[in-house]
Amino acid sequence: QVQLVESGGGLVQAGGSLRLSCAASGLTSSTYTMGWFRRAPGKEREFVAAINWSGASTDYTDSVKGRFTISRDNAKNTVYLQMNSLKPEDTAVYYCAAGNRGKSRFSPAYDYWGQGTQVTVSS
Repeated sequence: QVQLVESGGGLVQAGGSLRLSCAASGLTSSTYTMGWFRRAPGKEREFVAAINWSGASTDYTDSVKGRFTISRDNAKNTVYLQMNSLKPEDTAVYYCAAGNRGKSRFSPAYDYWGQGTQVTVSS
């Protein structure tokens, strides 16, 4: 049974930083692409960042480029999202996802999802 468990969310002031973690268990290999998505209140879920299985290739939505960094530690089956210079518009529930269709910005490419962790950025 595959489980993705996010942690590290919380309340932070604008300009602050948070580091999200996603611990994966039950995946049959470490070759999964991992992604982060978010859903803000009243909005649809949107892509944030993705990383390929080796960590050599990453992708970010434009609004977080230069502020967020995705990384992974395959030995620990964990993917991270370092978020710096946070803005109120980053407030959302952040979801971790795993898929084996290659790095993608599209939700259907991911087979497994976590329950999400709340990030709230105050102005």
